[in-house]
Amino acid sequence: MNVKKLLRGPFIYILLAIVAVWIGSSLITMSGFKEVSTQQGLAFLKDGKVSSAKIVDVEQRVDLTLSSADPKYGEQVQFYYVAPRGTEVVTAVTDAAPKDGYTDEVPQPNWFLSALSFLLPIILIGLFFWLMLSGMQGGGNKVMQFGKSRAKLVTKESPKVTFDDVAGADEAIEELQEIKDFLKEPAKFQAVGARIPKGVLLYGPPGTGKTLLARAVAGEAGVPFYSISGSDFVEMFVGVGASRVRDLFEQAKQNAPAIIFVDEIDAVGRHRGAGLGGGHDEREQTLNQLLVEMDGFDPKTNVILIAATNRPDILDPALLRPGRFDRQIGVDAPDLLGRKKILEVHGRGKPLAKGVDLEVVARKTPGFTGADLANVLNEAALLTARSNAQLIDNRALDEAIDRVIAGPQRRTRVMKDKEKLITAYHEGGHALAAAAMNYTDPVTKITILPRGRALGYTMVLPLEDKYSITRNELLDQLTYAMGGRVAEELIFHDPTTGASNDIEKATATARKMVTEFGMSATVGSVKLGQSQGEVFLGRDMGHQRDYSERLAERVDAEVRALLEQAHDEAWQVISDNRDILDRLAAELLEHETLDHNQIAEIFTDINKLPERPQWVSSEKRPLSDRPPIAFPKAKAPIDEGAVDGGVDSGAAASEEATKPSRKRASNPRPATA
Repeated sequence: MNVKKLLRGPFIYILLAIVAVWIGSSLITMSGFKEVSTQQGLAFLKDGKVSSAKIVDVEQRVDLTLSSADPKYGEQVQFYYVAPRGTEVVTAVTDAAPKDGYTDEVPQPNWFLSALSFLLPIILIGLFFWLMLSGMQGGGNKVMQFGKSRAKLVTKESPKVTFDDVAGADEAIEELQEIKDFLKEPAKFQAVGARIPKGVLLYGPPGTGKTLLARAVAGEAGVPFYSISGSDFVEMFVGVGASRVRDLFEQAKQNAPAIIFVDEIDAVGRHRGAGLGGGHDEREQTLNQLLVEMDGFDPKTNVILIAATNRPDILDPALLRPGRFDRQIGVDAPDLLGRKKILEVHGRGKPLAKGVDLEVVARKTPGFTGADLANVLNEAALLTARSNAQLIDNRALDEAIDRVIAGPQRRTRVMKDKEKLITAYHEGGHALAAAAMNYTDPVTKITILPRGRALGYTMVLPLEDKYSITRNELLDQLTYAMGGRVAEELIFHDPTTGASNDIEKATATARKMVTEFGMSATVGSVKLGQSQGEVFLGRDMGHQRDYSERLAERVDAEVRALLEQAHDEAWQVISDNRDILDRLAAELLEHETLDHNQIAEIFTDINKLPERPQWVSSEKRPLSDRPPIAFPKAKAPIDEGAVDGGVDSGAAASEEATKPSRKRASNPRPATA
């Protein structure tokens, strides 16, 4: 605990008050008598050295005034005695017969000490509760200020973030630029009858820069900027959230033009009535007050509410209607050009080697968000500093990308020769199945070095950004996912548990093809199951099956058929290219890691899988007499290993299939595999 903060707090005053009370009571009870032992006091009485004596009842004390001052104790002394010796003490005083006599005294209670003993516990208890309530409100002197807003005001002196610091979100910047212009020059818009948007909702995956965009608007507009989290509104006391909303908007109106930024608004803006009891709880009161404040703005009041969320699907519809959040801006993961610009922004101030090309790095990181790219450059800088180098080179960047995707390399994990051989054939089966397919992305890297939770992994990267995925591409991904398991069966006839994650991904993809994507001729183009349930019941409890048991059996049969087809295709291509698989495994055992150029050389004479028959959505519909349109082939990979690192795309599906996930390496095999 900070000593200076403690001294500025109320604890020092409590300590001073206790010390003052102790000193005051000591002064009041101070009598000037020096205490001696009982034996010494009785000796003074027996020797006739006492001129006067006073016996104090209750306290069992005797005060003596000596005829002449004792060199050691002085003139006035006192001693205490125990109750059994009371008779002896009285007899000693009587026999001594002091010349000035002796007296008896019954002490009267001190009114000050009595009042203090009664009031002191009450004062201490009151101070304790005062400190507790102050601490609940952030400490200091904010006693009972529950309803005050906790928003942080960003002043002009704070470090500014501008649109120059934001890259990869050009459309969002263009929309927010208009907000900045309206705050700076409202008359230009009001002259043509334009009305300021009351609210702007930024939504998108985590790490795409929503909070950074809001800070950039504040830095560009140069107006008061109130920042608060959605969870800061809700407290354990009923009515606190609504009071804080009122206080926040009142402050913003008094300092208009102003911007209010609410981060993670889904904490307070969830759909009403979605709880188990459906009651009118504290969160709903806060949301109701927020709706009233947003709708109650004066049209000429230049106050804009900017909110950010990762879950726009669970927000209350009343919050999203025009007149509240008039503008909803999606902030997605950047494309190739956006990733390059983001890398340039985060590369400022970092010493990059001359051979580093940020466009190559951008090609290696499809699907990465702004936060991921910032982490890549930071990891590269850390690795450079760890190796005592001065410049960040391509080697550090490649290692940083691998660390972000699959985790740090585990150099301490030593595998036996048999496990290395199994891992080499497993990853070789993945790579061979991917390369033999007609619709998969190029294999860019294979390694049998443990990294993260995987003992080895195969990286497959698209050469261009993708925003949708075809049925044949999904079927190829199923075959690619089963390649490792098929290689183990074909070579060792004794598969391991290493394919468990591959099977899990393939099963999930196949099920989505049947129940969501309408890619099954037997089931048809039907959406089966509810993907969104009650927002408070959790992901598993909220999912409900809305189809019959008979249809469920058909779905299971279709999923199994797709996986069996993928298994058969993987078996066919690996059997047809057995010599290539053996060579690939041997190269992996020798070099442990193969890059794009080495892989391309090994796969020069690979036998591709024959084209699949043309698929129609129903067996009742005839095939088209026209051949399908041929799509242009992807560009060739750039030189110098431009795509020699990336992600094992595994068995992706839906929107997630169009971009790499964070960890798609093969499932880690236990040491006893």
